[in-house]
Amino acid sequence: MRTPEIATVEDLVRVLDEHPQWREAVRTRLLTRELLELPQRLADFAATTDRRFKAVDQQFAELKRNLAEFIANTDRRFEAAAQQSAELRRQLAESIANTDRRFAELRRNLAESTANTNRQFDKLRTEIGPIKAAHAATSARAEADLMAEERGLTFVEFVEPKERWAMARGSDTGDISREELLSFRRADIVIRAADPDGAECYVAVEVSYTANGRDTKRAQRNARFLTRFTGQRADPMVASLQIDDRIRTAVAAGEVSWYKLYPQAFEVE
Repeated sequence: MRTPEIATVEDLVRVLDEHPQWREAVRTRLLTRELLELPQRLADFAATTDRRFKAVDQQFAELKRNLAEFIANTDRRFEAAAQQSAELRRQLAESIANTDRRFAELRRNLAESTANTNRQFDKLRTEIGPIKAAHAATSARAEADLMAEERGLTFVEFVEPKERWAMARGSDTGDISREELLSFRRADIVIRAADPDGAECYVAVEVSYTANGRDTKRAQRNARFLTRFTGQRADPMVASLQIDDRIRTAVAAGEVSWYKLYPQAFEVE
């Protein structure tokens, strides 16, 4: 066999193409074992990588399944919790409504009980008021001599209702209403007294717990009637435990005198 001539690189490439076994021999001579084994190693690496990626894909798939199951379970739990919360809210609303109804009923009962108690107290006050007033007037009568003394007078006797009525009937009362005459007859206390010179005079006394403008006006009116019916001096007086601030000026000015009663005068035994 004729040996081919190789003069140029092109000749070498042509000869190697014509003789593949030579090309392999040249490759073996020129390349190291590592380079020769590199394709196989790359192939093995690619196969190993593929297996690893497949394993990772499987793990990710498992994680996705687990996550999907967890989400589904969580949704079910949240839904169950929401239902329980709705039921609790419903029960709480019902309980609050029942409590409100009960409180409303209790308030109504309490208001009714309070109203009944107030009515009973008002009735008691209405019933006891005249008793206390009569008791206070009776207690005040025991100090009539002191009341007269307050005015610089000497107590003589009480002018009783019948005598007062007789005074009015024996006088011209055409300009006085019957109501005023009856009020005069029912005055709390009228004292017949004597002044330092022995002249007859009177003290018209109205008794109350707290003397006010009404008491003052009645005492002053009764004193005017006494003077009109008898022609004698008559002094207005209020007898009480305390006086209303609005009549302090009248007391200070001497328009009416005040006799201070002791607290026991208003205690009904």
